[in-house]
Amino acid sequence: MTVAVHVPEELSARVPVEQRGPGLDRDAVRLLVSRGTEVSHHAFAELPRLLRAGDLLVVNTSPTLAAAVDGWIGHARVVVHFSTRGDDGRWAVELREPDGKGTTRARAGGPGGVEVRLPGGVRLVLEEPLSGRGERLWWGRVSGVPALLHQHGRPIRYSYTERDQPLSVYQTVFSLPAEDGTGSAEMPSAARPFTARLVAELVSRGVQFAPITLHTGVASAEVHEPPYPERFAVSEVSARLINAARAGDGRVIAVGTTAVRAVESAAGADGVVRARGGWTDLVVTPERGVRVVDGLLTGLHEPEASHLLMLEAVAGRAAVGRSYEEALRGLYLWHEFGDVHLILPEEDPHAARCSRNCG
Repeated sequence: MTVAVHVPEELSARVPVEQRGPGLDRDAVRLLVSRGTEVSHHAFAELPRLLRAGDLLVVNTSPTLAAAVDGWIGHARVVVHFSTRGDDGRWAVELREPDGKGTTRARAGGPGGVEVRLPGGVRLVLEEPLSGRGERLWWGRVSGVPALLHQHGRPIRYSYTERDQPLSVYQTVFSLPAEDGTGSAEMPSAARPFTARLVAELVSRGVQFAPITLHTGVASAEVHEPPYPERFAVSEVSARLINAARAGDGRVIAVGTTAVRAVESAAGADGVVRARGGWTDLVVTPERGVRVVDGLLTGLHEPEASHLLMLEAVAGRAAVGRSYEEALRGLYLWHEFGDVHLILPEEDPHAARCSRNCG
C-alpha cells in the first residue's frame, strides 16, 4: 500500500476535540495541507484563508444514525450494527461481540434463519449474507427500525475511543434528518470540524457549498474492505453548482471520501455532473482516476484502508506518501475525532496569473 508505516496507538483521537480543554470548539483540530509533495501545517480555523473565492466545497448531508443496538441470540449478548436499508425493506446488518470498549470483535452472522432478539420485542431474522462480504454483513428482516434506533440505539464506536458519546457528537453541521429515517451508520467525519461560524466566514469570502447525500455503511474494522454499494443522491442544483465551478476558475473540493464517491458516480465520461440518485458501487482508484474533484478534505486513514487508493487518485502516490510521513512526524491524530488533511492541486503560478490577466 501507499503508506507502509505503523500508526502508534497514542495517535488515536480518543475524545472529540471540544472535550480536550475549556473553550475549544470543533474547529480546534489541526489541518495538514498538501499541494503535490509540498506540505504545510495549519489550524483548521485557517481554512477560509487557504481557499479562494469561486471554490466549491461538496458536503455530505447524511445524518448519523444511532446504529448500534444490543441484542441476544439465545443467552448470548450481541451488538447489532444497522448498516444499510435495501430497496426491499431489509437491512444489511453486522453482528459484533461486546467487549466493554466499543463493539470491536466481529462475529459471524450465519447461518441464515438465525433470530436476534432486540429491545421492545423486536425480532431480527438473518436471511442471507451480503454478496461478496463473507459472513460479516447479512441481509436481515426486521420492522420498525427508525423507532428502534431512536429508543434503544447508540452511535457505533470502536475501542480506540475513550467512552460512548451522545449522538449529537456524531452529527456534522451539514446533517439533515431524512424523512424515511435512513442515514449513515458511521459519521461522514471529514465535515465534523466545521462550525456554523466557520461556514459563514467561508461564504463571506466567496466559497460556495454544494450539498449531496451518501449514506455510509458500516466500516470493515478488521480487513479494510472496499465500500459496498451505498445509497446516494446528487440534486440538479448541486450538479449545476459543480459544473459552473469547473467551467470557471473555482476548484471542486470534496469534503470526505463519501462526497467524492457521490460526485464521481454522478459524472459522465465527459466530466459533466448530472442529477442522479440510487445506489453506487463505484470504488475510486488511481487506475480509474477522478473526473470532477480537484481537491479533498479528509481525515487520516490507517495504512491498510482502501480509502488511500482514492487519495492517490486525487493527489498521486508520492504526494500521499509524503503527507502521511509529515502527519506522523507532526503527531497528528487519527480517526473520526482526529485532525484533517486538505489535498489541493499543485499551484501553477503562470496559469493563475493568466486566468486573471490574459484576456
